[in-house]
Amino acid sequence: MEKILVLDFGGQYNQLIARRVRDNRVYAEILPYTTPLEEIRKNKYKGIIFTGGPNSVFDMSSPHYTKDILEIGVPVLGICYGCQLISWMAGGEVKTAPVSEYGKIELTHSDSPLFANIPEKSVVWMSHTDYIATPPSGYEIIGTTDDCPCAAMQNTNKSIYAAQFHPEVTHSEYGNQVLYNFLYEICGCKGDWVMDSFIDTTIEKLITQIGDKNVILGLSGGVDSSVAAGLLSRAVGKQLTCVFVDQ
Repeated sequence: MEKILVLDFGGQYNQLIARRVRDNRVYAEILPYTTPLEEIRKNKYKGIIFTGGPNSVFDMSSPHYTKDILEIGVPVLGICYGCQLISWMAGGEVKTAPVSEYGKIELTHSDSPLFANIPEKSVVWMSHTDYIATPPSGYEIIGTTDDCPCAAMQNTNKSIYAAQFHPEVTHSEYGNQVLYNFLYEICGCKGDWVMDSFIDTTIEKLITQIGDKNVILGLSGGVDSSVAAGLLSRAVGKQLTCVFVDQ
């Protein structure tokens, strides 16, 4: 099954990014930025998306990753903090922005696979206090705003793309098309994943993994534990005991 990795750097939209990818019929899974590079290599992802985050990349206490991830031959899309992180890892210059952009901003873009079938000017959602002052060597600017000279950049030789704005939110006028372009034009996904097949596959794996053993599940009533309970119940039935944990 083709998979996209959403590598989480502490952004509030990590789940939303994964949801948008799945809406485009491609399976996405979220892993923290502490995930070892070898594990990422082993999973053979079709593409990697770096999430946003509230930190500054030049603060060394902020979430970072080894720059080797940009050399494993897998297409990468950086969003907001992820965009700045790509620049920082590849040798570009990130600074505190003289003007912080927040909200709906008009973006002007040049030709790029990331912006296929999108008008030259469109509205995007910005939320940043840092910006890319100088892109890394080998990267070209493909998007600008009045206050952000590098609102998007690319290295087509390495299939690495970065957007300072948030394509995953509905406020970005053609945000879903940006993600679609990354998935299909850049990563070469086929789009043969649907939620029903995920449920069936997951239940089959649970049946094989659990066998005739019993399962105890701490159930808070939230979405995550309730979905886990639903899948386990379908897989093993009365072998499952749920314990309500009142948080």
